[in-house]
Amino acid sequence: MSKAVIYYHDIGDYLPREEKLKVLRQLKSIANPEIPWKILSPNEHGDWISQRNEGFENYIPMAPEKKFDLRTQTIFSIYAIGISTNRDSWVYNYNQKTISKKMSGLIAYYNQQQVQFQNEKQKKPDIDVADFIENDTTQISWTRSLKNDVKNGVIHNYTQDYCTNSLYRPFCIQNLYFHKPFIESPGLSSTLFPREELENKIIVITGIGASKDFSIIISNKITNLDTLEKSQCFPLYYYEEKTKESPTLFDAADGAEGDNDYIRRDSISDFILDRAKKQYGKNVTKEDIFYYVYGFLHCPEYRRTFANDLKKMLPRLPLVENVKNFWAFSKAGRKLADLHINYEEVPAYPDLKVTGNDGASTSSASLYLVEKMRFPKKDRKDTIIYNSKITISNIPEKAYEYVVNGKSAIEWIMERYQITVHKESGIKNDPNDWAKEHDKPRYILDLLLSIINVSMQTVDIVKGLPKVSFE
Repeated sequence: MSKAVIYYHDIGDYLPREEKLKVLRQLKSIANPEIPWKILSPNEHGDWISQRNEGFENYIPMAPEKKFDLRTQTIFSIYAIGISTNRDSWVYNYNQKTISKKMSGLIAYYNQQQVQFQNEKQKKPDIDVADFIENDTTQISWTRSLKNDVKNGVIHNYTQDYCTNSLYRPFCIQNLYFHKPFIESPGLSSTLFPREELENKIIVITGIGASKDFSIIISNKITNLDTLEKSQCFPLYYYEEKTKESPTLFDAADGAEGDNDYIRRDSISDFILDRAKKQYGKNVTKEDIFYYVYGFLHCPEYRRTFANDLKKMLPRLPLVENVKNFWAFSKAGRKLADLHINYEEVPAYPDLKVTGNDGASTSSASLYLVEKMRFPKKDRKDTIIYNSKITISNIPEKAYEYVVNGKSAIEWIMERYQITVHKESGIKNDPNDWAKEHDKPRYILDLLLSIINVSMQTVDIVKGLPKVSFE
């Protein structure tokens, strides 16, 4: 029996449905002799299409095979996924009071169900939790772990101490109730951010199997699994909880720091530090390498050359041969990190025109309320209608070149800072509440103006990165 031959023709990525159908209508039939068919053969990885670049394997892996392995021959000794709550509408909100009210109610409802189940279980030992509990989506969002807690007779309490902030989507911070029983997959976030006062930075990248092109952002807060698609987080530090009164000699080594309860460890491996020092000089630090990674992962040539690899594997990076290029990437990474973490403090792009708020004081809160920002027309992005009174115009086309997770940073602000109501729970999420809570009526408008400038500066920094050949 002869082997099958597979013919393939790529009509282009990310085409809208209408355009795909148009192409098919034009081609009419697979027998059309004008179709430039390719015969597919798999490579050693089993890739039929979007095949990997063999040179990718020659570089140094970012991620260790075993986490916390101090002898790892990778760039980082630890990485983590973003948190997955399976009840975002309950634990995330722009309004802290809404979270407190809704989570207090959810926990009270849970405890009621738990007590009733345990009472019923005494009469019917074989009763199944799923058959007993009530699935009122306006009162609770059930997950596997919470059902197991009912089964095991666990009582929960609402505690304000678990309230924190999280980077929910690119350049979108929301309040988060980060209590593990109500976070279905917390990952290692408590190791990266055990307390708000313990500082850290994490490089967040798209994960394996993402449908969108490779993307990257940096944060100093807990991130969500969907901050980027299938978010993978590579930290500057991680924290270990002390199990004894004082650190040992080994705890004090390797730059470990901490407060009374935690010891801070470097996530950048000793292996990569030794390699970098031999290649670039003894002054290289682990922090320099961290920012080198952030800078290098913005390199357009790298992302184009290894686009297929970056969808199927976590990044592998070279240490560039030229010393000046190493420092150029590291310094650019620092600049980008400062922009992308402290984006709220970046001033408005100077050439923008904002109309409709002339002479208004910052106390005119109603003037700055937003429902949903929009463009005047789909293909006209030099202007954004902020609300019925305020319009931003003269936005450079270049600003939209800064794309994060398949969308420009500007359009992330437009999408996430709108009033929404969750269908199942009925919970309202109003970004204007964040502005009220922080006593900054102009917060959303200023954020948009800042992100336009962040985008412009990011594009300039990326264009100024050293050119790298991957032949």
